[in-house]
Amino acid sequence: MKKRSKPFLDLFLRYFILIIVAVPNFWLFYTIFTPLTSSFTNFFLNAFYGTIFSGNIIQINPGLSIEIIEACVAGSAYYLLFILHLSLRDLKLSKRIKMVLYSFIALFVVNVLRIVVLSVLLVNEITWFDIAHKLFWYLGSIVLVIVIWFVEVKYFKIKEIPFVEDINFLYKKRK
Repeated sequence: MKKRSKPFLDLFLRYFILIIVAVPNFWLFYTIFTPLTSSFTNFFLNAFYGTIFSGNIIQINPGLSIEIIEACVAGSAYYLLFILHLSLRDLKLSKRIKMVLYSFIALFVVNVLRIVVLSVLLVNEITWFDIAHKLFWYLGSIVLVIVIWFVEVKYFKIKEIPFVEDINFLYKKRK
């Protein structure tokens, strides 16, 4: 392959992968992370409450069950991190894979802890459960993705801004 066409192929493949992964409705992320999130959440809750686990439903006591739905899994947060990683131009494949794994593991761990904490609040009938749930859901997930990204930028010494280098490359090659 000509050296000149390699950057175009790289660009095409990265954005093609982003499109394929998003169709249909982040299926890949939910297929992987729903059972993992449900299982690990049950593991921790079972240590406190002796749960009954079936599919994505965790029964804590006869009157209280928690269902791990797609919003709990945060598939769109995984996808946003994936977009940020694939929209960086000059990364070696090994570094890109490490970054994706690091960010997905960090998001997964914090997300499971979030669900466990909210479940404990619900079981103990804490009056501010609804407020905590909404704060964790709306604000917490956004802040978490931003923090994970900034930590990665610092740790992996990323100098470029997602998308910008690709746009500059295309602009220069348009002639």
